[in-house]
Amino acid sequence: MADATVLELDAQYRAMREGAAVVHRPSVHAIAVTGPEAGDYLQGQLTNDVEALAAGEGRYAALLDRKASIQADMRVLAGADGDVLLLAEAVAAPALLRHLSMYKVGREVEIAERGDEPVLLSVIGPRAAELTGAESLADEHEHAEVELGGARATAIATDIGVDLLVDRAESGAVTATLLEAGAEQATEQAAEIVRVESGRPRYGHEMGPETMPAEAGIVDRAVDFEKGCYIGQEPVARLHYRGRPNRTLRGLSLDGPAQAGSSLRLGDKAVGRIGTACVSPALGPIALAVVRREAEPGAKLEVEGGAAAEVIELPFRD
Repeated sequence: MADATVLELDAQYRAMREGAAVVHRPSVHAIAVTGPEAGDYLQGQLTNDVEALAAGEGRYAALLDRKASIQADMRVLAGADGDVLLLAEAVAAPALLRHLSMYKVGREVEIAERGDEPVLLSVIGPRAAELTGAESLADEHEHAEVELGGARATAIATDIGVDLLVDRAESGAVTATLLEAGAEQATEQAAEIVRVESGRPRYGHEMGPETMPAEAGIVDRAVDFEKGCYIGQEPVARLHYRGRPNRTLRGLSLDGPAQAGSSLRLGDKAVGRIGTACVSPALGPIALAVVRREAEPGAKLEVEGGAAAEVIELPFRD
């Protein structure tokens, strides 16, 4: 059974690298921010410049606390009439929803999870845009309406393909249409291999309420230093302009499989824990971890359980 699972993962991985594969993403929640002050309100809460977004554009952003620890990360998608849709991990969505609902007092804005329970399908691979009809999407997070199998979907450009936000009742028809067009069905386990190779952290894995943006390696994507004030801005700016994070997101090349959560040591010093580990068909056992800055690229680490790791600069591959 183990060998069969490995062969299935290899085939799914190959589809993601050479063609296209469809992955069901139950872990993503959609939160609607509506009303005439939606953009202005989010501008004062999130790390990126979201007020400047035009309909059909999007950005990656984070919600921080006052010490600049990450409470949630999300994709911010600008819709018509100033409405905004936030896509966040299920583990972070409750805190995001609670915070935005609490601080909207006195503002003309409404915060609510999408009541129609949309499903997110990730189409990963070089053929993703072709198979989803989203060839017009040039930049990551840009989005547009498409039609697949008689169903309407919101296509969102990603770093590794196209995500489709679909009504739950129509997700089966959309998936069937993509498979008939040549895509393969794949699991989140296979998609995690591509994410780790790309060096992108995931909330609840490499980052969480104890992590700052610079430690998670998301500053370039998630933070705008020219915009106005937002929660946690001062610590983020101070670290960016005057300091250096004590911990940094790194890749690990392992000499054997390892488990998420395994501790890492540099000599006799604990330097971090593995966030996500996988076995890449192209690169072998690899992992992502936020480690102390003395664990620089090239350093040799001991992994809990007996494996050894070399610290790698990210990404493993584009």
